[in-house]
Amino acid sequence: MSHDHDHSHAVKLDRSSLNRAFIIGIILNAWFVIVEFLAWFFTNSLALLSDAGHNLSDVASLLLALFAFKVMQSKATAKFTYGYQKSTVLVSLVNASILLVTVGAIGWEAIRRFSEQQPIDGITISIVAGVGILINTISAFLFFRDKDKDLNVKGAYVHLAVDALVSLGVVVSGTIIYFTGYFWIDPVISIVIMLVVLYSTRWLLTESLRLSLDAVPKKIDQELIKELLLKNKDILDVHHIHIWALSTTKNAMTAHIVVSKDISSDELQKLKNHIKHELEHDDIQHVTLEIEHTLCKDQDCKE
Repeated sequence: MSHDHDHSHAVKLDRSSLNRAFIIGIILNAWFVIVEFLAWFFTNSLALLSDAGHNLSDVASLLLALFAFKVMQSKATAKFTYGYQKSTVLVSLVNASILLVTVGAIGWEAIRRFSEQQPIDGITISIVAGVGILINTISAFLFFRDKDKDLNVKGAYVHLAVDALVSLGVVVSGTIIYFTGYFWIDPVISIVIMLVVLYSTRWLLTESLRLSLDAVPKKIDQELIKELLLKNKDILDVHHIHIWALSTTKNAMTAHIVVSKDISSDELQKLKNHIKHELEHDDIQHVTLEIEHTLCKDQDCKE
C-alpha cells in the first residue's frame, strides 16, 4: 500500500494574494452595504434593500471563505488525519444556504410591496446603484485569476460579478421610476434580482452538496480513470475505486489494482509512481493503492 500527498501538479493558489483579495473585497462590500442601507432608509426602495441584503450575504460569504482558507492550512492531527481541508467544502455549502435564505426574503418582501406601493426617489437609487457597479466590478476582478482553481474563489467571483449586473438593474429601475413615476417597477426589479441570484448560484449549491456527500468531483470521470489504469500492461484489473474531494482544491482516490505475480518489487514501485504521476494530471493529488495478485471474483468487486 502506498500514499501520495502533495505534488507539483496539484492546483496552486497564491494564498497571500487571495488573502489580500478577500480582505479588500470584504472591506469594500461592507462599506457599500452600509451605504445601501442608509440609502434605503431615506428612499424606501426595495430594490436597494434587496441589493444590500445580497451584498451583505456576500460579505458573510467572503468572511467564511477567508476563514476556511486559514483553517485548511492547519496541520493534520491524530483525530483529524486530513487536517481541516474539508472545511472549504462545508463553507461553500453554508454560503449556498445563505444565498437561498436571502433569495427567499427578497421574494417575500417583493410580493408584499406590490400591494403596498410607496413613493421612491429614483435618482438617488440610480446613483447609489451606480457606485455598486464600480464596487462589485473591482471586487470581482480581484478573484478573476484564481476563479477556476477553487470552488469558494469561483463562488466569490460569480457572486460579485452578478452583483455588478444586479446593481445595473437597480440603476435602470431608478431611472425608469424617475422619468415615469411607475413605483411598481421597484418590486418587479427585486424579483428579477431574486431570479438572477438563484440562477447564477444554483451550481454552487449543487456542487457543494455533492462534494459534502463525497461524490466524485464533477471534473473527474471515474470510468476514464479506470480505463487509464488498465492501459498499463502490468495491471490486470482494477476495482473498489473511490474518488472524493479532500477540499475544494484537492482530490483523493483509493483503488485495488491486480498485478501479475511475476512483477518485481522495483517494478511495482515504479508502477505505483507512474500511476500517481498520471493521476496528478487528472486532478487527483492523494492516492492510496492496494496491490493484489488474484483477480477479484466476488460480487462486491464492482462496487
